Amino acid sequence: MAPKAFIFLALLSFSALSLNPSFARDEQDTTGLVMNFYKETCPQAEDVIREQVKLLYKRHKNTAFSWLRNIFHDCAVQSCDASLLLDSTRRSLSEKETDRSFGLRNFRYIETIKEAVERECPGVVSCADILVLSARDGIVALGGPHIHLKTGRRDGRRSRADVVEQFLPDHNESISAVLDKFGAMGIDTPGVVALLGAHSVGRTHCVKLVHRLYPEVDPVLNPDHVPHMLKKCPDAIPDPKAVQYVRNDRGTPMVLDNNYYRNILDNKGLLIVDHQLAKDKRTKPYVKKMAKSQDYFFKEFSRAIALLSENNPLTGTKGEIRKQCNVANKHYEEEP
Repeated sequence: MAPKAFIFLALLSFSALSLNPSFARDEQDTTGLVMNFYKETCPQAEDVIREQVKLLYKRHKNTAFSWLRNIFHDCAVQSCDASLLLDSTRRSLSEKETDRSFGLRNFRYIETIKEAVERECPGVVSCADILVLSARDGIVALGGPHIHLKTGRRDGRRSRADVVEQFLPDHNESISAVLDKFGAMGIDTPGVVALLGAHSVGRTHCVKLVHRLYPEVDPVLNPDHVPHMLKKCPDAIPDPKAVQYVRNDRGTPMVLDNNYYRNILDNKGLLIVDHQLAKDKRTKPYVKKMAKSQDYFFKEFSRAIALLSENNPLTGTKGEIRKQCNVANKHYEEEP
């Protein structure tokens, strides 16, 4: 074959590859994560995690809420590396013990899932992937969509408690601050609106909302909803250890659905961020659209969860595969 003809064919082949959508996606994926990462090393890993989530949900319904909260509290803080699960050491505070982790629980059941996976494939599957996949399967248990998530994360060796406030959006912050923090992770406005739809399930402790009830009731709250809130939160200074809470959605408290958006449009949101979401001109159009269409909510929620789960993961040779999710294999204070 003539040299010029060979060069032409080579260029043609390269152009075809460049125009192939799947090729382009693989080339542009800089996270190091892939679908079915464990298909060779632990092909049953995702099935084991899914079955454990189902079993735990049957015994303890609130575990699904925990898995959903875990992905926010871990992946939003610099990296999706299971740093949230680490216990405190003599030299570092656990993220679990910070004020921002108030109400997080069921960490012992993450260890239950880890033990089941370890019996199948010792030393292969990371706690970071278990945290993400348990959230995915917890969402399904709550009636939400099945979300295709990549795997291949490795575990961090240190707590990120010192930067939790810097990175984790707070329910008392302005909607601008919330949008900015999620935006830094690549999550756009409709994605943020969808992620906050997680407030459709679970409950809010009175500690987090009494400032809207005492000394005076926040005038923007729906007056029909206030008596219920006051009944559930009768003390201006509630005991953090007491079982005093209000369900986020009284209609379908155990179902992840778009009822949340109808509630906040009706001024029944419990948290300041819920109210802002329904009123701010940047977010209100998406709130109204999700209130009308659960399919649209699920579509945007799935996309945003996937983006959140891919926030700056440790892959390749970074980090480690922990033997136990609450303890680093070695007590490193810094990543290598």
